[in-house]
Amino acid sequence: MTPAVFLAIICLGVTLAAPTPDYNLDAEWEKWKKSYEKTYSPEEEKQRRALWEENVKMVKQHIVENGLWMNNFTIEMNEFGDMTGEEIRLMTESSSLTLSHGKRIQKRNPKIPKTLDWRKEGYVTPVRNQRACAACWAFAVVGSIEGQLFKKTGRLIPLSVQNLVDCSRSFGTIGCKGGSTFNAYQYVKNNGGLEAEATYPYEAKVSHCRYRPERSVVKITRLMVVPRNEEALLNALVANGPIAIGIDAKHESFEKYTGGMYHEPNCKRDSPNHSMLLVGFGYEGRESEGRKYWLVKNSHGEQWGEKGYIKIPRGQNYCGIANYAMYPAL
Repeated sequence: MTPAVFLAIICLGVTLAAPTPDYNLDAEWEKWKKSYEKTYSPEEEKQRRALWEENVKMVKQHIVENGLWMNNFTIEMNEFGDMTGEEIRLMTESSSLTLSHGKRIQKRNPKIPKTLDWRKEGYVTPVRNQRACAACWAFAVVGSIEGQLFKKTGRLIPLSVQNLVDCSRSFGTIGCKGGSTFNAYQYVKNNGGLEAEATYPYEAKVSHCRYRPERSVVKITRLMVVPRNEEALLNALVANGPIAIGIDAKHESFEKYTGGMYHEPNCKRDSPNHSMLLVGFGYEGRESEGRKYWLVKNSHGEQWGEKGYIKIPRGQNYCGIANYAMYPAL
């Protein structure tokens, strides 16, 4: 998911008249600003305060509904609390998700465990934060390559997202304004490698390409595209490791998700706009009664969701999770 929100912020300041703030929320507002290191001009603060108050009301209403058993997941105010839904979508969207090319994997039928968490097997690096850069596509691709590199070598090396953001634009990505996971994989394959985070650190902005072949730590030979169904996704995940996926995430419930089984009535299967990394699956509650879920790693930092992860319902292709899944072969 990618962010290019500066124009939207400027337009917001020009066109919207801020309502009178609720002074009962002054202390809460100041605490929230301090927590997320927010600073504004005097005029912008009026607009951001108004948006924040609307989001506070929405979160509190959701909490009330949880108490009435109307929801089964939780949300809270986070770093996006002073933004419009459109700004967040611009900030987090992946553009042009596509499966137009790539090698279709052969159907495999590995022994399927009851639960799986590739984090426990050493395949997954710590959660990172894309910040004000719509680079979810790059984080998902890097995560899947990291897993395959660990599988092959036993070494878990954080790879460079910035390398992709800066250098893959000639392959059709748009830096901090979005990108296609397919195009990013094609860049790594044709480029002959990718650097590590240690030599090419993340900056959350687009810069000139500084890739150096002698610092490359991994190469991929081909891209594997998973057939668009959850059985194939399950088999591929078990047999190969973490997989880059795309879902419809353009909802406030996703932006403010803090835990539990995610549920969004308006989530669509055919409108992917956010890339993440699928790392496992399991049951919520007792296996005989529990609801099945996919365990997915996001790129919004550990303060979002369940320490950076989300549980998405499994068994109904929820939000299109099985429609845009792929991973590399080294």
